[in-house]
Amino acid sequence: MNIEEVKALGDAIRAEVAKAVIGQAEAVDLMLVALFASGHILLEGPPGTSKTFLAQCFARAAGLDYGRIQFTPDLLPGDILGSNLFNFQTSSFTLTRGPIFTELLLADEINRTPPKTQAALLEAMQERTVTIDGVDHALSNRFMVVATQNPIENQGVYPLPEAQLDRFLFKYELGYPSAEEERRIVAAHGSRFGMPKPEDWGVTRVADAATISAAADVASANLLADEVTDYVVGLVRATRSTGDLQTGASPRAAATLAAAARARAALDGRDYVLPDDVKALAPAALRHRVILSPAAEIDGRKVDDIIAALIEQVEAPR
Repeated sequence: MNIEEVKALGDAIRAEVAKAVIGQAEAVDLMLVALFASGHILLEGPPGTSKTFLAQCFARAAGLDYGRIQFTPDLLPGDILGSNLFNFQTSSFTLTRGPIFTELLLADEINRTPPKTQAALLEAMQERTVTIDGVDHALSNRFMVVATQNPIENQGVYPLPEAQLDRFLFKYELGYPSAEEERRIVAAHGSRFGMPKPEDWGVTRVADAATISAAADVASANLLADEVTDYVVGLVRATRSTGDLQTGASPRAAATLAAAARARAALDGRDYVLPDDVKALAPAALRHRVILSPAAEIDGRKVDDIIAALIEQVEAPR
């Protein structure tokens, strides 16, 4: 596979998702980057903004096995990972695999379950491995978590710990559609009630796991010039030196931002990374990895505004 084929694959996946999902092009772009950069994405938005349907359509178009977990306060780690159950016929334990054994996992309303259960995803997200009763079980090398959360509700929810947030490559905030997009949504989806299926809208598979892996390998080989590497590092380090942020982004943020920039360049048909790739991805890659300082919080400052200011302050290579 070459760069042109990676671009064509990305365009084909976008076109398939667009058959059913209206007005979420930026979210689809970030999901594609996350997929080709072996990352995970957190989607935050109010109910009814197509987060679940978007994940279903994306998985189908990309040819990935799809699994879904509805996170609830009584969900246990074993409900996610699975467990060894005793088989009386064979007098031995048999592994019953949980829903995490898939390629694209939708962690729906992930902040509705306690931190102990949320932490069950940590090893899988970082190492693509789960440990059950001391035995490691490998997941697909294309394993990807698409997590959702509702920013409106603040009762009965458990904010994700910083260690888990840092495992997400991106956090994308879905807003309400424009008036024109909402009119198109009503015209297309207003004839029936309930969750539609991707196949009902003609969404077909245009890839498989092997194709996605090949595309990811091409993206990872893209050229990241020394000056662009310095720009990534400088941007991430700037989040640690501003008084507006109590906690800045981690070294993992710099490494994953570089990987994401390589993937974005490949999806744009380039075998080299531009500073504009880094600039475009930085807000989604950093907003969940930093914490406002008390003074900035009192002043009503927003994380996105601070990151935007840092992007303007840190000089980009030419």
